[in-house]
Amino acid sequence: MTFNGKAVFDGKAVVVTGGGTGIGRTTARGFAEQGARVLVVGRTAARLADTAEGLRGILPLALDIADPDAPATIVDTAVREFGRLDVLVNNAGVVRDSAGAQEMVATNLLAPLRLAEAARPHLAETNGVIVNVSTSIGQRGWPMPGGALYAALKSALESLTRSWAVQFAPDVRVVAVAPGPIATPIGLHQGLTPEQNAALKEALVAHVPLKRIGQPEEVAFWITQLARPEAAYTTGVVLPVDGGAVVG
Repeated sequence: MTFNGKAVFDGKAVVVTGGGTGIGRTTARGFAEQGARVLVVGRTAARLADTAEGLRGILPLALDIADPDAPATIVDTAVREFGRLDVLVNNAGVVRDSAGAQEMVATNLLAPLRLAEAARPHLAETNGVIVNVSTSIGQRGWPMPGGALYAALKSALESLTRSWAVQFAPDVRVVAVAPGPIATPIGLHQGLTPEQNAALKEALVAHVPLKRIGQPEEVAFWITQLARPEAAYTTGVVLPVDGGAVVG
């Protein structure tokens, strides 16, 4: 994809968390294919290597973003390797039962908070963008047992999106996308069997007017679009990418 005769993100530096699979992987590759240098972050080195395969612009960094020291390490690595920071994509998230509540809070809320704080001065130098990845279900209620905390934490991230859009202006834009059911392995990461994961997705589709699961590419498209120069007058928005789940 080009803009004014060159790749849109030529010379830009991007951080994508949760980049080993699904939306994060597709987003990292999408930025790199449009000219960006991308620091892709995740807990599993082998998955990050798969994300980077065939694209010289992607640099993997294996760590757990829930570690209190991780945000500083991520931002310092990006600035050291790329010399700047233009886009932060807070994509990483986990779904656990109540026994894993602390891990969910640390990963889904505290890590994006600390990353935004660490990245802000560098993003301000480049008039950069933060893109948070929420969930459309956080806007209407999680229909299955066990997901209420996940939805609540994503709703909190949307609230942070709006507050940061005001607090970080005019130097940094802050936006979010809220995906509906997407063809990602998140259920398998919860310990579900493939059959249970398929049943979960089928139950979620019942709430989607378009009656299908979305694809990671359909979310990654909007993440990259919101970071483009043409979107420079857009901040504080949460964009549903959910097949109509919010309004259905």
